Amino acid sequence: MMLAGDSEASLDGGPVGAGLEGSAASEGGLDGVPAGAGVEKALAIAYRHLNRRECSEAEMRVRLGRAAVDPPEAEQAIAILLEQGYLDDERFARLFAQDKRELEQWGSDRIRQALRARGVPSDLVVNALDELPGESELERATAVLRRRFPSPVGDRRERERALGVLLRKGYGSELALDAIAAHTRDAVARGYPDSGDPAQS
Repeated sequence: MMLAGDSEASLDGGPVGAGLEGSAASEGGLDGVPAGAGVEKALAIAYRHLNRRECSEAEMRVRLGRAAVDPPEAEQAIAILLEQGYLDDERFARLFAQDKRELEQWGSDRIRQALRARGVPSDLVVNALDELPGESELERATAVLRRRFPSPVGDRRERERALGVLLRKGYGSELALDAIAAHTRDAVARGYPDSGDPAQS
């Protein structure tokens, strides 16, 4: 997925907007509606943006608004982008969730909040989270702790640090405490000395 700061790319490996001959943009828009200079400007802005990063439909609407594109022309451009497949909130939500889970170990709460903040409809957010493969939320949170804290988190300060790590990644506080306890049990089982009950302060 193309996130902010990624190198220029497109959905099919070539520049977004390339080869528009015969497309809705070069034919004058959708349903025979002429694409005027404002729509062409909006599409040029959109293609440049999508060459850098994929975005949601709502984010594109905001981007065009900031570029002073008139709302009717922005909507025409967005309709063309949807028809061409360059905007697709379902795909965006799925890839965003996968990237954040696999690359940054985000919890479901943070992924959900981030997608909703980007204007992705709630049903698509739910579907994207449901499609995430693999471990349970507790197992994922425990894996985060194993990477950050190889030995048991025993004293209060270490537990607070571990809790903060999980909360910032979007895991709920109750689940985070369960993960800290599970991590401590696992570490002790691997031969680390038990430095105290993580459930106690």
